Amino acid sequence: MHMKTALILLVLAFATIFALVCVLLTRGRGPSTCQHQPPEPEVPEDGRSLVFADLTPEELAQVVRYLQGSLGVPLVDASHAKPSDNCIASVDVQLPAKAEVLQFLDAGGARPPREALAVLYFGNQEDPNVTEYVVGPLPVPTYHRDVTVQKYGGKVPYHRRPVTGVEYVAISALIQHELRKAPRFLAACCASDGTDLAVLTTAPRGFKSGDRSSWFVIFHAMEGTGYYVLPVGLEVLVEHGELDISLWYLSKVFYNGRYFSSTTKLEADFVAGLLEVIRVEKPQDATVMGSMRPRRPPGAPGPLQYEPHGPRYSIRDNRVTFQGWSITFGMNPNTGPRLFDIRYRRERIIYELSLQEALALYGSNCPGGMSTRYLDGSFGIGRFAYELVRGVDCPYTATYVDRHYLAESDVPRTNQNSLCVFEHDAALPLRRHFSDMQSLYYGGLRKSVLVIRAVSTLINYDYVWDFMFHSNGAVEVRVHATGYISSSFFHGRGINYGNKVGPHTLGTMHLHHIHYKVDLDVGGQLNSLEAQDMGYEQLKAPWSEQNTIVRPFLHRGRLERENEAAFPLEAPLPRYLSFTGPETNRWGHARSYRLQVVSSPGKHLPDSSPMERAVSWGRYKLAVTRRKEEEPTSTSVYNQNDPWTPTVAFADFIDNETITNEDLVAWISVGFLHVPHAEDIPNTVTVGNGVGFFLRPYNYFDEDPSVDSPDSIYFSSEREAEACETNPLACLPAAACAPQLPPFHYGGFLNI
Repeated sequence: MHMKTALILLVLAFATIFALVCVLLTRGRGPSTCQHQPPEPEVPEDGRSLVFADLTPEELAQVVRYLQGSLGVPLVDASHAKPSDNCIASVDVQLPAKAEVLQFLDAGGARPPREALAVLYFGNQEDPNVTEYVVGPLPVPTYHRDVTVQKYGGKVPYHRRPVTGVEYVAISALIQHELRKAPRFLAACCASDGTDLAVLTTAPRGFKSGDRSSWFVIFHAMEGTGYYVLPVGLEVLVEHGELDISLWYLSKVFYNGRYFSSTTKLEADFVAGLLEVIRVEKPQDATVMGSMRPRRPPGAPGPLQYEPHGPRYSIRDNRVTFQGWSITFGMNPNTGPRLFDIRYRRERIIYELSLQEALALYGSNCPGGMSTRYLDGSFGIGRFAYELVRGVDCPYTATYVDRHYLAESDVPRTNQNSLCVFEHDAALPLRRHFSDMQSLYYGGLRKSVLVIRAVSTLINYDYVWDFMFHSNGAVEVRVHATGYISSSFFHGRGINYGNKVGPHTLGTMHLHHIHYKVDLDVGGQLNSLEAQDMGYEQLKAPWSEQNTIVRPFLHRGRLERENEAAFPLEAPLPRYLSFTGPETNRWGHARSYRLQVVSSPGKHLPDSSPMERAVSWGRYKLAVTRRKEEEPTSTSVYNQNDPWTPTVAFADFIDNETITNEDLVAWISVGFLHVPHAEDIPNTVTVGNGVGFFLRPYNYFDEDPSVDSPDSIYFSSEREAEACETNPLACLPAAACAPQLPPFHYGGFLNI
């Protein structure tokens, strides 16, 4: 062989071996690690959003120390205070007046003083009452002022206070004591000695102002499962209005359709053979109804969303920014999530967007179920927003934020990782078009949305609260209900009030109605409300007068007064309802945001109900009122335990004032009727159980603002489609990387 040929073959052989080695070395190697590139802040990080910030643990502790040293009365730690004690019930931020905030944010004014709102229960005095103080300035308080009369027109009677944990413990002990008086009945009905039963409160508590009388429903208690679907048929009525706990007593007992004066009477009738008993065996762990334990071993993990270059949003203090959006977030311990100063492209659209109340109203042929109207704000929608489970409650790679509160304790508590923020790929085009006429091209934009989420567990139900911000300038608000249904013991004509979902379990019908406050500032504070809807008109065809044509046309009108803008819950809204500002867009139309409600509510409580005024916000699908500092919320935590004389009645907000060129608030109700069925066992699913509303730009811009999105793609040939310069999706294979996932950890049980 020629020497030159041999050398060439040798070089080729070495090259082949080298290539094979490279392939073998790289085969099986994972993609490179994603490099995090923090997004540049879209607005200056100047700390101004802190004007809305929730109180820090240090500030909460400072307020407690100040009150303990400044009120001149003994204060007992609320975590063990009896009704006859004085205690600090809760502390939250006292938000400044809107005028002060806007002067600070927009006009270079002074930062408003930072203050707290403290709620105190004064049980150890001649006239027991609830008092609210504004305390400031923070971080080192030097003053407090009583604002109770200013806010509510008088003192808050003591019986209106929410029931505390200490009271529930005392009630549970009382019920256990009374159940021991019916040992043979309990053994026969429930295979129990009473110590392994659970009790569930109902509300409101009685029939008139001053009552504090609550039905408690009794269930089999099973470790690690929801007892709410395991009723034993026994319910008791507890009188707990006296300040002295030793004077509390059971006034009624209910079992299987019959009422008794006491557990002693119940036992006597059973022993005498006068009582029909339906035996409900204690469930076994392996077969217990309502267990959420997996029935199959884990399978392969499902799809995982991740960010190749890290989050495209930025969080600083209490503000998140994302592709033109700026949102300030917080959490009220009572009413839950609240957002402020929502801006798009630096223009404020919404001053405040906040949850107000969640009503769950039940029907049953048992006393506990038929009398239940839970107003969840009184229990604590924000307080009971616990830690979120990574990868289930929110995407695995979401950003998780701690929330702090002080309620029923002198020590601040932290619900760690209880609010999450993430960018969500909806797997749907926001807009797209494939052109197959005249010219060939494709243009599109994937639907990517920023989500702020919290989940509240309110006894048996879990509510998923979502606030979403789209790249076309739209805001979406949504709530999903899940968790356990509440139930009654199935007896008599229970089928009139729900469906049988277990051997002795009636899934009781109920409605979920949710109320929101939206303080819109569309192009400024002064807005008006305009309605548009369609009609049909018949006319002669202009080109053929012997024929007629029917065409749709647009009705336009302005709603001038509050009464016109109060839409009953079951009445349709105008198809287009817009909040307009004083300016016009390029095409001469008023710059506006349109409200679109997505809801299927049940019927509102009839006006004849003596407690209807306490939930009178539920009369309206939408009510638009002039904004007033003295009308900050549509309800009150005190309405739950005295709905017959409500502390705040929303109906009084609507007094036919003009709403043209005024600072307006939209009060929005959404909800649905839930008739539980077999598939609600073990748990209610979120599918089909979500409602909410949109706020969408309507002539606010000159064109769809999402045209400026960096995610847009466009190509008109195969060559363009595969070029990174015109289609970023073509670069994905080269940009593939493995996310650095944080280890899974959950500490949500540590702070109960």
